[in-house]
Amino acid sequence: MPGPRAPSRLSLPFGLGLALLLPGVASAQAVPPVETEPEEEQVPSETRTVVTATRLPRPLRDVPATTVVIPRAEMERSPTLTQDALIRTLPSAATFRRTPSLVADPTAQGLNLRGLAPSGVARGLVLLDGLPFNDPYGGWVFWRALPRLGLDRVEVVPTGGSALYGSAALGGVVQLFSRPITGPVLDADVSAGNLGTGFAAARIADRWGRVGAALEVEGLTSNGYHIVPEGQRGRIDGDTPSEHVSAQARVEAAATDHLSLSARAGVFREVQNGGTQHTVASVDLAWFAANARLRTDAAGAFELGLYGRTQHFAQDRARVTPDRAFETRSALQDVPANDQGGSLVWTGPELALGGRHVLAAGVDVRRSHGRADELLFPPTYTATTLYARNTRGTQRSGGFFVQDLYTVSPALELAGTLRWDAWRNFDGRQLESFANGTTTATAYTPRTASQLSPRMAARVRPREWLTLRASAYRAFRAPTLNELYRPFQVGTVLTAANPDLGAERLWGTEAGVEATGPRGLTGRVTGFWNVLDAPVTNVTLATPLPGGATRQRQNLGRARVRGVELGADWRVSRRWTALAAYTFVDPVVTRAPGQPDLVGRQLPQDPRHRGALAVSFDDPSIVSVTAQLRVFGPQYEDDLNARGMGGAAVVDLFVSRHLFWKVDAFGAVENLFDRRYLAGRAGVDTLAPPLQARVGLRLRDVFSESSARAAPGAPGR
Repeated sequence: MPGPRAPSRLSLPFGLGLALLLPGVASAQAVPPVETEPEEEQVPSETRTVVTATRLPRPLRDVPATTVVIPRAEMERSPTLTQDALIRTLPSAATFRRTPSLVADPTAQGLNLRGLAPSGVARGLVLLDGLPFNDPYGGWVFWRALPRLGLDRVEVVPTGGSALYGSAALGGVVQLFSRPITGPVLDADVSAGNLGTGFAAARIADRWGRVGAALEVEGLTSNGYHIVPEGQRGRIDGDTPSEHVSAQARVEAAATDHLSLSARAGVFREVQNGGTQHTVASVDLAWFAANARLRTDAAGAFELGLYGRTQHFAQDRARVTPDRAFETRSALQDVPANDQGGSLVWTGPELALGGRHVLAAGVDVRRSHGRADELLFPPTYTATTLYARNTRGTQRSGGFFVQDLYTVSPALELAGTLRWDAWRNFDGRQLESFANGTTTATAYTPRTASQLSPRMAARVRPREWLTLRASAYRAFRAPTLNELYRPFQVGTVLTAANPDLGAERLWGTEAGVEATGPRGLTGRVTGFWNVLDAPVTNVTLATPLPGGATRQRQNLGRARVRGVELGADWRVSRRWTALAAYTFVDPVVTRAPGQPDLVGRQLPQDPRHRGALAVSFDDPSIVSVTAQLRVFGPQYEDDLNARGMGGAAVVDLFVSRHLFWKVDAFGAVENLFDRRYLAGRAGVDTLAPPLQARVGLRLRDVFSESSARAAPGAPGR
C-alpha cells in the first residue's frame, strides 16, 4: 500500500518482483552498475524500468502486483533516523513492537506485512541487493547495519513471495537497493538532537573506466529515554542508551562487454541498554557477497552469486523486584551464528508462441548454524538447580523455481511461477548443567521437510487509465534455529523454545484496481485474504514449565488475515504533493487445538487500522518541507487479548534549506507533539519514543562538476 512518497519518483505500483535472489547486486536486469545515476524527473514514471515479480525489467504500470517504493529523494526528506522507522511509515508494514531499533534489540524487531501473525521473528524476507539480510539464527533484521547514504531505494512487497524466494518470504519481501556507483562523489551527514542523539555518515565513490568502488560509513549514539511509565518506574529504571557503527565497501567491474563482476563486504557493531543495568544487548556482524553475470545473445543471461555472514549476539536478562527498586542478573546469553549460501539463475531469451514468453529458472542453497550458550543466575541454589544451558543446531535449505512470463497483448499479461523447497534441521543438541555437577544431554531428532509453492498472477488494462491486478499464491516459512532451540525473556515473561515446531503455510489471494486521473492524481484499492496454517505463536501456558516459562512457541492451528489497502497520490503542482494511505487488517484465530480460548481472538501486536497522510512542499530556491501524520489503532500485547494498548496519532516534520555551495541545513522531528502511548505490556508497561528532534548539515556531490546542488527531491536528484 503506497505510503508517503513523491508520485513523480517511482510512484506507481510496479509488481512483486525485486532484484534477483543473487547476492551482491541489485538484479541481472536492473540498471547496470556502469551507468550513471538516473535523473528521475527526466524519465516518465509509467515507462520507468524496474525489476518485477517476474525478475525481469518491466515498466511500472505493466506488472501484475502492487509494490510500494520509497525512492532516494524521499529518504532524504524523511524525518526518520533509522531504517525500521522509515519502513514503518508505510501502513502495510510494521515491526513486532512499536519501539524502534533505537531502543529495542533485533530480537524484538520482527518485520510483519499486512498484519500477518506478528512476532519477534520476521515473516517478511529482507534483501539487500538480492542478498537475504535476515539473521541466519533467528530471522531478525539488523536495520541499523545498513548506512542510509548508500541506499538508492526501498521496495516493499506485502504479499506471499515464497514462489520466488522460498522460506522467510511468507508474508512478503522488503528489498533495499544500493546506489549506483558514479564518481567521483562525496556525501556526508552530521546531526545532533535531544535525548543525547548524535549522528554522522559519509559516502565516497568513484569510477575508473570499467571499475567502480564505493565506501559507506555511519555512526549513531543516543541516550534513549525512560521507557517505563512514571507510575510503574522504580529506582532501577533509567534511560535506554544505544550506539552503533557500520561500514560497507563495494567494488564493481565490467570484465568484458558480456561479463560483469561485483563484490561487497560490511561490518556492524551495536550496543543497546534496555533501561536497567542488567538489560544490555550487543551485536557484532560481518558479511560478504560476490557475484558474476554473463549475458549471451543466444542462450540468455546467467548469474551466479555467493554470500556469507558471521555474527555474535549477546544479551543480559534481569530479575526485578515487584517495586522495581532492585534487580539482579538472571541470565547471560551468547548466540554466535553463521551462514553461507549461493544461487544460480538463468533468464532465457524471448520466445514467440501465441504472444511473447520469457522463461526463467533458478536454484539456491543456504546453510545456517548457531548456538545459544546461557549462564543462569537463580535466586537460590539447591543440588538440582539449573545454572547453565547450551543449545545448538544446523539448518540446510535449498530450492528450485521455474517461471513463465506470458504477454498475451499490451492489455493482458500473465505470470506463472512454481518453486520447490526442502530443508533439514539436524545436529540439534541441548546440554543442561546443574549445581550438583551433573549434566543432562538431549539430542533432538533430525527433521526433513519440503514445500511446493505456486503463484499465478495477471494484469489487465481495459482502458489506458485503468489497471486491474489479481494473484493467488501459496507460501511457507520454516521455523528458525532460534524458535527451535532458544528461550527468551521480555520484561518478566519467559518464553520457552520448542524443537518440535513445524513450518507455517499460507494460502492467499489478492486483487486490486488502480486508476489515474487528471493533474497527477492516482488512486488504488487492493483487497487481500490469507489463511495461515500452523503459525508459530507465543502461547500462554495453563501451567508454567519446570524452568519457569509461562509461554512457549507452538504451531497454533489456523489464522485468517483479511483486509483492504487504500491509497491516493496527488501531485497538486510542481512544488506541492499530497499522499494518503490506509490499511485495514482483520487477523483472527480460527482454529487452535488445545487452546480453545484463543479461537476468535485477534492476533497480538498489530492494530486493525493504520493510516498515513503526507504533504510536501519542495522548492530548491526557498525551502523543502514534509509534514507527515501517522495513525494506528488499538492492539493487544498477548494472545489472550487481555492486555490492550490504545491507538495514537503521531506527527513528524522535516525542513531543509540550501545554504551555500553544496551544503544544506535541515531539521527533523519525530512525534512533534510528544504523544505518549504504550509500546509493550510484557510484565511491565513500556513506552514508545517521545519527541525526538535534531538539526544538522548535509554535504552532497562534493566532487561533481556542478557548483550548485539541487535540493533533495528536485530535478537532478
